[in-house]
Amino acid sequence: MTTELRVLREEDWNVWYDNLLRAFGGVPEPAEEREVSQAVTEYDRSIGAWDGAQCVGTAGAFDFRLTVPGGASVPTAGVTMVSVAATHRRRGVLTSMMRRQLDDIRSWGQPLAALTASEPDIYGRFGYGLATHRLGIEIDTTRVRLSVPPGTDDVRLRYAAPAEVLDVCEAVYARQVPERPGMLVRRPGWERAELLDTERHRDGASPLQCVVAERADGDGGGGSDVVGYARFRVKPDWTPSGAGGVVVLESLEALDAAAHAALWRFLFDLDLTGSIVSSRRPVDEPWLHMVSDVRRCGLQVKDDMYVRLVDVGAALRARTYQAPVDVVLEVEDTFCPWNSGRWRLTGDAKGADCERTGDTADLALSIRELGAAYLGGVSLASLGAAGRVRELRQGALAEASVGFFSATVAPWLPHGF
Repeated sequence: MTTELRVLREEDWNVWYDNLLRAFGGVPEPAEEREVSQAVTEYDRSIGAWDGAQCVGTAGAFDFRLTVPGGASVPTAGVTMVSVAATHRRRGVLTSMMRRQLDDIRSWGQPLAALTASEPDIYGRFGYGLATHRLGIEIDTTRVRLSVPPGTDDVRLRYAAPAEVLDVCEAVYARQVPERPGMLVRRPGWERAELLDTERHRDGASPLQCVVAERADGDGGGGSDVVGYARFRVKPDWTPSGAGGVVVLESLEALDAAAHAALWRFLFDLDLTGSIVSSRRPVDEPWLHMVSDVRRCGLQVKDDMYVRLVDVGAALRARTYQAPVDVVLEVEDTFCPWNSGRWRLTGDAKGADCERTGDTADLALSIRELGAAYLGGVSLASLGAAGRVRELRQGALAEASVGFFSATVAPWLPHGF
């Protein structure tokens, strides 16, 4: 039978989602987690591939807004829940879903698409480039000391039930979003995912704990403002030489250096523990410059978010550039041919313009490389050194690289989707 693509209907969600879970190993999700997954599913932005009555493929897209260099919040399709049944491999199911999805994203007026990949080699052929990295850590807190900045002792910490302080923690997160490319504006309902606390999430550790950082509000009334938070679990462990529990850090946000230091010092000093682990931290963490021995922090950089420009002109106009740029890009995009051709990009720290042109090209690159460099964490010059960007006018690569690169903070995706 021929495979049919159709928009997901609410009554088909369980069959659709079960096909997704089977593709990822078939382990059932706890009811609470499954409920959240269904609650955030956007049916009109999700498609299924059907072979008769059998669902053989899934693909979804969340309606996100993504921070780009300069602080703008750009409409972005968060591509998610992509799977193909093992019985239907190599039949063009994935390609047909990617084709339909990118056409839809374009019709929705979203200039960007982004995803995290279970298998990185899949999505390059559809134009997605690796744009952000994440830092995995395993800090030996029995051997590593933390040197904190002045003002750290002015920050007060207190335990709080995660659900009871969710609103103030979300407010801290929201204030951080415009400050770092790659962060997502959290849509209503997504805050529930931050509090998921099933046995699968715990993996032998404690229930989710939360500490909030507060500072006197300065009006003399005795009030305080929340300036940061950390959500974590503790996994007890004992060795022949004593306690060796593990602090499993889930999330940490802080509005200033002192709050950041106070929260990390708290994690370092937790009783009966000997290490802190986390799998998703920014690669430019401030505490990297506060520790006594960075070699004992178990640093591991991994790929994270892949970005695709769906509308080259709109996407390049949406961000700013740390140094003036005036460059003609020869863009190759075989999967979305409406992007192919020459584009003149002019811009600086105040704004940008990007329009079609017949002028001679300065640089030639594919849409994949443009996506990789878009958030400012991957240098165009490094892509050029790899042969992925061709310089057609001498000096153009260095000029454009300075403009594209983010000089302040590294792009970072704080949570998956």
